[in-house]
Amino acid sequence: MLQRRTEWPYPKLVAHRGGGNKAPENTLAAFRKGAACGFRMMEYDVKLSADDVPILLHDDTLQRTSTGTGRAGELRYAELARHDFGSWHSPEYAGEPLPTLYSIAAYTRANGISSNIEIKPTPGMESHTGERIALLARRLWEGATVPPLLSSFSEAALSAARDAAPELPRALLIEKELPPDWRERARLLECGGLNLNHAYVTAEMVREVHEAGLTLAVWTVNDPARARDLLAWGCDAVITDEIETITPHRY
Repeated sequence: MLQRRTEWPYPKLVAHRGGGNKAPENTLAAFRKGAACGFRMMEYDVKLSADDVPILLHDDTLQRTSTGTGRAGELRYAELARHDFGSWHSPEYAGEPLPTLYSIAAYTRANGISSNIEIKPTPGMESHTGERIALLARRLWEGATVPPLLSSFSEAALSAARDAAPELPRALLIEKELPPDWRERARLLECGGLNLNHAYVTAEMVREVHEAGLTLAVWTVNDPARARDLLAWGCDAVITDEIETITPHRY
């Protein structure tokens, strides 16, 4: 049965982790770079420090994207803030600090940028992270014309986010092929959409997702021809690292 499709109130092009691969990911510098390239929506990863501060970081550990070591979820924010989160990318960004959800909310709201907040829990903290980030998003975006989209691979985190702030839109992230029970999983989590790995997406899949009443954003699309095909098939959004090639003024 064809269901009424959830509306997609966001731009169709989304900068991955703020600035794609053109700036150190998940930093304010990345957001400024993405904005300079014309992007009006950013996808980024949020987890909690040991003292419950919402920080932007993709990995569980610090080694890849900072001068620090260890698991971020086991360190207090004051300890995390000592490290450089920019020099791993290039000397231009040396000294870039670790941002919090508070600073990102301020920047994006002041500059008319929409958010896809990926809830990225430290293992074992799924429910707590989902609840805390949802409650913070509710408060930080209070009164916003367009609320942030909450997404996660963690169904426990999404379930907790649903219970804490049911009015905020949610999307289930799926890493590979669509599982047979994707409709039921999205329904139980009360998700309005799916965020899928573009490598597994077909035109028929786009049709099926939309017929189920869900939106469909795809990641991480770095080939311009592939981006055009996915948008032509009806994907609601394409998330990209190539923010200087796959740009809003070209698509």
